Amino acid sequence: MATTDSAYDLTTDYYTYDDDYEDEVCNISSIVQFAATLTPVVLSIVVILSLFGNILVIVILAKYENLKSLTNTLILNLAISDLFFTAGLPFWVYYHMYGWTLGQLACQIVNFFFYVGFYSSGILLILMTAHRYVAVMNPLSDIVSTTGSYSVIACVIIWAVSILIASPTFAFTKGDQNHCVCENSFWCLWGIYQQNALFIVSSVVFIFCYSQIICRLLRPTARRRKSKTLKLIFALMVVFFVGWGPFNIVIFLKSFNYWPKTSVDSKNLSENCESSKPLKYAFYISRLLAFSHCCLNPVFYVFVGVKFKNHLKKMLKGWGQSNNGLRNRHSRLTITSITSGEEFSI
Repeated sequence: MATTDSAYDLTTDYYTYDDDYEDEVCNISSIVQFAATLTPVVLSIVVILSLFGNILVIVILAKYENLKSLTNTLILNLAISDLFFTAGLPFWVYYHMYGWTLGQLACQIVNFFFYVGFYSSGILLILMTAHRYVAVMNPLSDIVSTTGSYSVIACVIIWAVSILIASPTFAFTKGDQNHCVCENSFWCLWGIYQQNALFIVSSVVFIFCYSQIICRLLRPTARRRKSKTLKLIFALMVVFFVGWGPFNIVIFLKSFNYWPKTSVDSKNLSENCESSKPLKYAFYISRLLAFSHCCLNPVFYVFVGVKFKNHLKKMLKGWGQSNNGLRNRHSRLTITSITSGEEFSI
């Protein structure tokens, strides 16, 4: 089994030391083995859950909901975005197990789809939070009931911006020597600080909107279901910050590795290596927490709602009735004539 520990992108680590010299003074085999063991297992589970949850969301929306509604449009696009994000994960599982053997173009395409899913998901979560804020604070606003062409325009803008942000992937990603990595330290920093910026903007929107919603719900005149809504909001914020907070802190700290440094001797290099090992472990663990968000989105943004739970029950009930009818047809006793070999059913 081949393992990788290579230059930085969303899914890999980066070390600024020369590889041959590093092998002599910095033993990272335990970290590489840790990542190669844990990452494929966790990401495989995330892929399965994400595919199941997000495809189910799309099916329910298409079957029972009005897709012209802005709310349903955002939910639909979030599911599609999460599927884009998920599509890249099997390649990173393969990468950690066998190294990158798929070539330059495949490296660029996989990273492009991955970044499109990543950025579109972040933008959609921001818009969904803002939309929920408007719906609570000003339920009579035209934004709440927006349908038709406005929803389409919003989707086009979201995907256009996401594709635009992800497009530099074709310029700064390279796949060679068993690695799929960013071209140089400048592009590594570019990728890191873009992610940090998206997280900061998302955090500001989350904190502002949900704190205002909580204050509104805590008023005596609020509806009786406020307790359940408050729990949901609390769960959304915890999942978001626990998932993306540690990852963004870790990659920000690791970004200092890409800034120019003065040369160091083997002793200082060895000390730097040992002191940075906890951060390397933290990177792999926090990344898995962040990537699991794509399979948690359907749970918290869709299936906790009464309407979608009713749709799911209705669909499962319909499938159950269909399967029962099919089993009843197949369970009719078939008697075969021993002499003629002819069949008839009763």
